[in-house]
Amino acid sequence: MKLKISITNGIIGGAIGGIISFVINYFLVPVPQNALQNGFGNLISGLISGFLAAFIGFMIYLSKENKSDSKMIS
Repeated sequence: MKLKISITNGIIGGAIGGIISFVINYFLVPVPQNALQNGFGNLISGLISGFLAAFIGFMIYLSKENKSDSKMIS
């Protein structure tokens, strides 16, 4: 059961991370003039979106885990 929850949360977190990465690249990072600037822009958006994807996935996991624990107590 935990594997299914982890996979689901990973997909949700990855989708949210992809959307955030797109928004960062489209609105915040300027159009790169060379490969170095392009790599730096991808680095920034990757770090931010990766962190947020992991954080959101972990928070979803904790909320589902707390709900299942409360059902066991009741």
